[in-house]
Amino acid sequence: MDLTQERVIPKQMNPKNGMLIEHLERYKFAATFVSGRVLDIACGAGYGSELLLEGSKRGAIKEIVGADIDEIAVEYARENYTFDNVTYRVADALSLKLKEELGSFDSIVSFETIEHFEGDEVFVKNLYELLKPGGVAIISTPFGRGKDQPCKNPYHAYQYKEEEFMEVLSIFDEVEMYHQRDSDIELPLEGKKYYLMVAVCRKKHKNAI
Repeated sequence: MDLTQERVIPKQMNPKNGMLIEHLERYKFAATFVSGRVLDIACGAGYGSELLLEGSKRGAIKEIVGADIDEIAVEYARENYTFDNVTYRVADALSLKLKEELGSFDSIVSFETIEHFEGDEVFVKNLYELLKPGGVAIISTPFGRGKDQPCKNPYHAYQYKEEEFMEVLSIFDEVEMYHQRDSDIELPLEGKKYYLMVAVCRKKHKNAI
């Protein structure tokens, strides 16, 4: 699989690469939240499965499903990041049959995905439908100048202001927004500049008030 501007392949990258560090830290952060049956949507090379398993509490994760639209990426993940409780699937994040294809999940991670295609509301609705009541989804995207502004990055369809990102995530019952700069992922500190948003989104139990 070829390394591109938007593709993270740890085995082909300098460990000091800033983009690599950011991606690894997001998975380490997510590992403290996820449990049960976990979906990594747009999993790419599959390295996130290893980080989620390593960073979560022992026995917390029962199964990980890594899904990506790129067949080459899925094959690479199968060859390089195989674990007993991990499988990889070719799937379209915007498919209206995604739940039928993949089932339901206790936890979902989706990093640097939502900005790549038009149809962000369809994507987020899919994540909400895939998530079991009481579940958590961790979703990230870079800070931008606004969805109505042209993207300099040719791989991106949208760039989000924080209020726009919060709006598209409003289908969830609770959203807590963290900010990221390099290896720091934290609730935002006044006066500190950040480059990415990491949202922890929750779906309440059906009987919750």
